[in-house]
Amino acid sequence: YAFSVTKDNAFTKTDVTVPVLHVVQARLAYVAAEGELKQPFKDELPTRQAQLSTLQDTEEFDVLVVGGGATGSGCALDAVTRNLKTALVERNDFSSGTSSRSTKLIHGGVRYLQKAIMKLDYEQYMMVKEALHERSNLLDIAPHLSAPLPIMLPVYKWWQLPYYWAGIKMYDLVAGGQCLKSSYVLSKNKALELFPMLKKDKLVGAIVYYDGQHNDARMNLAIALTAARHGAAIANYTEVVHLLKKTDAGTGKEKVCGARCRDVITGNEFDVRAKCVINATGPFTDSLRKMDDGKNTNICQPSAGVHIVIPGYYSPDNMGLLDPATSDGRVIFFLPWEKMTIAGTTDTPTDITAHPIPREEDINFILNEVRNYLSPDVEVRRGDVLAAWSGIRPLVTDPNSKDTQSICRNHIVNVSDSGLVTIAGGKWTTYRSMAEETLDAAVAAHRLGGGPSKTVGLVLEGGQDWSPTLYIRLVQDYGLENEVAQHLAATYGGKAFDVAKMARVTGKRWPIVGNRLVSEFPYIESEVRYAVKEYACTAIDVIARRTRLGFLNVQAADEALPRIVDIMGKMLDWSDKKRTEELEAAKKFLYLEMGYRSRSEQLTGTTEITLDTQEVAKYTNRFHKFDKDSKGFITTVDVQRVLQNISVQIDENALHEILNEVDLNKNGQVELNEFLQLMSAVKKGQVSDSRLAILMKTAEESLDLRGPVTVDRSGGGV
Repeated sequence: YAFSVTKDNAFTKTDVTVPVLHVVQARLAYVAAEGELKQPFKDELPTRQAQLSTLQDTEEFDVLVVGGGATGSGCALDAVTRNLKTALVERNDFSSGTSSRSTKLIHGGVRYLQKAIMKLDYEQYMMVKEALHERSNLLDIAPHLSAPLPIMLPVYKWWQLPYYWAGIKMYDLVAGGQCLKSSYVLSKNKALELFPMLKKDKLVGAIVYYDGQHNDARMNLAIALTAARHGAAIANYTEVVHLLKKTDAGTGKEKVCGARCRDVITGNEFDVRAKCVINATGPFTDSLRKMDDGKNTNICQPSAGVHIVIPGYYSPDNMGLLDPATSDGRVIFFLPWEKMTIAGTTDTPTDITAHPIPREEDINFILNEVRNYLSPDVEVRRGDVLAAWSGIRPLVTDPNSKDTQSICRNHIVNVSDSGLVTIAGGKWTTYRSMAEETLDAAVAAHRLGGGPSKTVGLVLEGGQDWSPTLYIRLVQDYGLENEVAQHLAATYGGKAFDVAKMARVTGKRWPIVGNRLVSEFPYIESEVRYAVKEYACTAIDVIARRTRLGFLNVQAADEALPRIVDIMGKMLDWSDKKRTEELEAAKKFLYLEMGYRSRSEQLTGTTEITLDTQEVAKYTNRFHKFDKDSKGFITTVDVQRVLQNISVQIDENALHEILNEVDLNKNGQVELNEFLQLMSAVKKGQVSDSRLAILMKTAEESLDLRGPVTVDRSGGGV
């Protein structure tokens, strides 16, 4: 593409006849000729405080990027590798918005290709082609964070088989030499062999195609850290208070020349001056545009996409599922991710907010769609939702278009009269090409110099020294658990050795080092220490974006929080008050934004008891085995007494937590009615893995197996 500047400084994109492949080859040749790019911070990243000092002390940057999501970080990396003096500020954490809340796919867009073919839409076709090129590049530059994923499209009508097959083959064809693996057709039996949870009735076969999958927040962070390694001054928790402007001597017009920024953590304000300011704020695009000119109309049309995480047994380890036509016409993906299963997304209009909350109706919609595709043998329970989140997709209208109501299907680059460059819309997969296009526009509008983009093939943080067998060295050299070593290699790539070096000795025979934060996940304490080096400033940064614990299991994340706060508190010298604030803020984040509230609301004081007479009698009898004194309630003392009888020991604090989950009126005891409400919710699938329900059932079975003590065993009798 080439760009031309119109009178109002809006950039129009014109098709260049040079084939894309030749452009890429020419660019790669240019990068090779230039030699290895300079990395002033190859060995050690500057601290956040050092980055803030650079922002304040630098007389003028060439480029100031506002927004630390995938696109903003991509812009910073593109700019700094063109030898432009680059700064980036983000008012929250890197990837704290939409970029960490995606479907985790790196894809060209099967449904976009379908629309392109059905409507003979060349623009849609080119959008898919560009995305497929970017998919291939992203898999190459971050091999530790991404991998091809086979996705099954089950077919339940014979006529759909050739229809879908032709469409998927066209997807392969458009990818050309960058096709990950060729798609193929499966018989009914083979489909069920690979995806045994699939509904068998009326299944005629399936088609499997390949797309990419990644760890989105870590990928975003890798882009930002790579920019920092190359010399970009980047700072999270640094917000723009207002834009700086000066009068252009030649035209007499006001031009944007930087921004007044505020360190959110300390409250300190300072100016960052730059020849060009890039607005890459995603859903908050219009906020910065209105700072530039209060008369600007909104171009962002926000749409909420909700995802849920359910246990890994709902899907095979390495096979996703695509539902191409849900009950309301939306597409649902059902994918293995981080040894769990992720399902989504919805697509509903929403208000712009920094803290989107997943709605219960969206969670239930996804569960219902999942039920439609899984075997009746698999009970899809509401209580199995381990986490849920909502991400705001920033759909945009083109400000240069006469029809301002029409949604732009791709992305737009706009330069205002004052010189503010805005990049808006688009998708995760094409972040790099969007950044390149944005910098091309910025260089042309502000005459910045610098060469062409050098980011095709530029390996991201951790990718340089990664290999598929790297985890074996971690096990052998450091004495880490195999699962932990695999996780570190897949998260940090070549930097995993730095994390391993920070791991403390366990005091056990095995593993030698690496204390887990929670028993069922491979996250270890040294990752919290390393997270601070990666600019983590809050406990939320660690549970949501440095590790993905908050996205995988809210209860496990809640359990890990005290230890995370303790480690960070020591490293960052937090006061007791600050530690309490961090703990409460993180718990609030899990409760509202990660679906803990929706999960906890499945059992409330108004939960209806829908047990039949026999079930009520059964559970009442179980309850009375603990309530020996017929008080009508049980406490930790009652439970401890029963556990001692069957030679089981549980820590008193853990026991308090177990009862507190069911103690609806929070009076320190569980009444019979509360217990019956719990068992009713378990029966309906609203609650699963209730620790008290499982504990009491197991204890009852152990008591029944032991039976009454005989006379001769008691020492009596004649």
